[in-house]
Amino acid sequence: MNTTAPSKPLLPRLPGELVESTSFLLKRLGFAAKEQTIDAFEPTGLSAYHYAVLLVLDEGSRDTQGSIADALGYDRGQLVGVLDELEERGLVERRRDPNDRRRHLVRLTPTGKRSLAKMRTIIEHLEAEFFAPLEADERETLHTLLFRLMQHHDPRCALAMPPPPQ
Repeated sequence: MNTTAPSKPLLPRLPGELVESTSFLLKRLGFAAKEQTIDAFEPTGLSAYHYAVLLVLDEGSRDTQGSIADALGYDRGQLVGVLDELEERGLVERRRDPNDRRRHLVRLTPTGKRSLAKMRTIIEHLEAEFFAPLEADERETLHTLLFRLMQHHDPRCALAMPPPPQ
């Protein structure tokens, strides 16, 4: 009787040229981070889209559907669906703008603030695990470099103040 544990199947090796490509590595890391985020948020019934909207509302600088969509780079129709889901769960409230009846004002509810706090904890754990192979100074350097690239490629980041080093 063989008592050795079955070995894991060997993964095919990626072509060296791909592994040498920084943009390829960023893409693959992005896919991995997205997949892990989806898995981490699954028990909450919420998504990274919900998280981003709640963050924008918690910041307090944007309160119309259009300004939220513009801040996040979401299609306005897509945002309506995300807001519908958040509203159904009691995490946000929408009401007509008394100064412009065509617009809806959106605000975070107390339940939304509590859900956001839980989601922040999930993200903190996820990032700690995802970036565990890096030392604190390496994480800070990576963040600084990625932020600089985002400022160049996404005008919304160019206007943002970088978060304080962690």
